[in-house]
Amino acid sequence: MASGQRKPRVAVVFGGRSSEHAISCITAGSVLRAIDREVYDVVPVGIAADGRWVLESGDTSRLALHGSALPAVDGERAAISLMREEAHTDLVVSEPGQPPQTLGEVDVVFPVLHGPWGEDGTIQGMFEMAGVRYVGAGVLASALGMDKAFMKIALAAAGLPVTPGIVVTRREWEADRGDVLARVESLGYPSFSKPSRAGSSMGISKIHDASEVAGALEEAFAHDPKVLVEVSMEGAREVECGVLGSLEGPPETSRPGELRVGGDHEFYDFEAKYLPDQHTEIDIPADLPADVEERLRAMALRAFEAVSCEGLARVDFFLMPDDSVVINELNTMPGFTPTSMYPQLWAAAGLTYPQLVDRLIQLALQRDTGLR
Repeated sequence: MASGQRKPRVAVVFGGRSSEHAISCITAGSVLRAIDREVYDVVPVGIAADGRWVLESGDTSRLALHGSALPAVDGERAAISLMREEAHTDLVVSEPGQPPQTLGEVDVVFPVLHGPWGEDGTIQGMFEMAGVRYVGAGVLASALGMDKAFMKIALAAAGLPVTPGIVVTRREWEADRGDVLARVESLGYPSFSKPSRAGSSMGISKIHDASEVAGALEEAFAHDPKVLVEVSMEGAREVECGVLGSLEGPPETSRPGELRVGGDHEFYDFEAKYLPDQHTEIDIPADLPADVEERLRAMALRAFEAVSCEGLARVDFFLMPDDSVVINELNTMPGFTPTSMYPQLWAAAGLTYPQLVDRLIQLALQRDTGLR
């Protein structure tokens, strides 16, 4: 860096109002530790569960998962905001009884928010309005990626196979439970119910028979008034593929990885994902025939392009016993700790976690805001 030239300032934004607040904090701790402070000036920005934006501590240990205790943003810290100037956007800190303090221009935001009000295009729209570059998908792709019902419509329109299912709203459930039960029955059992706009396996239930439908829907409605009920892809292998933008050409795909859930878990639920000693095994690369791997990687790239993704995405597949492939979902901000599947896929390809973080920041700096 030339003498007198300042380092690019990266604001890592995390927390948020969704039920995935704690997962976002855990992710942020990993990203904050990985960013090279010799290259970047880093500002940790937390969004409390009630929506307050604060200048968070640089102590990443408090953002870690300690046993089953989940971290959270400290909403009592000094407030922080974005202020648009004529040619740039500044970070401004405000404390009671003190004049606002400008931290300086923010060059790029790394939003590690999961769930609604962060991963769903809302905060991306704010960054676009403020003229601030940011890591990851834009407004439309983020919205489609968050809402699984509309994601499936977009993927199916692109000719990609998706899991069969139906959408049930709370209004429909309250108006005519008999009709909803009949629609769920038509899918057959077992099936899965899940919030349409949530992640981290929150609110998901496996429905074994008609007696479990009401409880499963209520569990999902606790997270989202719109719920997906999908056919259980019995006998399927769960295989995931990473897509990553390139600084010089088209996006790249990783070799696929496979998840195998053991112990008492019927599926890859929250505990299996995040808590220790849950008997979850990951194979990277997955043991697949060459033609199946090639097909998966091509489909991952098609899915990435079908929803206009940018930067990164993880595409999750069901590989059936006859080697047919169905897309389960696409994540525009996948789990992003060093032990999460997405970073592990790229580590197996020779890209370390700090290098992956740096690639995403550089991609964001290279891309302007606005229509593109």
